Amino acid sequence: MQTYLERASHWLALLCRWVAGVALVALLLVTIADVSTRYLYRLTEGAIALRVSGSVELVSYLMLCSLLAAMAANVEKSQVVVEALSHSLPQWIKNRLHGVYLIGFAALGLVLFTGLLDSAAAASRHGEVTQDLRLPMGPIYYAAAVLSLLLGVRSALHALLGALFGVEGEVSNGE
Repeated sequence: MQTYLERASHWLALLCRWVAGVALVALLLVTIADVSTRYLYRLTEGAIALRVSGSVELVSYLMLCSLLAAMAANVEKSQVVVEALSHSLPQWIKNRLHGVYLIGFAALGLVLFTGLLDSAAAASRHGEVTQDLRLPMGPIYYAAAVLSLLLGVRSALHALLGALFGVEGEVSNGE
């Protein structure tokens, strides 16, 4: 059971890292294209007027995806341990406390998931679109909901690993 949970967490982390990486690279490409076209416009004194339409909007939604995916990918490594309260405790107790602490992150991920799922359904029903590019908001909310669900699932997996098995925060490579 423990090995299965570790492997599931490992593969979900890889998926989340991949999503975060793709979103971050896309964000950088949009930013570079926007800055380059603005500079080209200034250099040519308006002769070449290329623009990246909706760049601020694209960057904000790509940032949302990259942050949610990165949070889900690194949930087991992202917690600060207050050593003043736990420095004298054995490691297995610290691991179990960390697992209990991650139950809160699992709940947070699930609350975000349900809220974003409701927002996605409402946006799809009402035809809500983004301000600049007129992209439908429903798929954006659905993507954020899935990434929030991954945050909740990975937190729950590590809560189980820590609270039940006393496994340290960072899992092995799935081996």
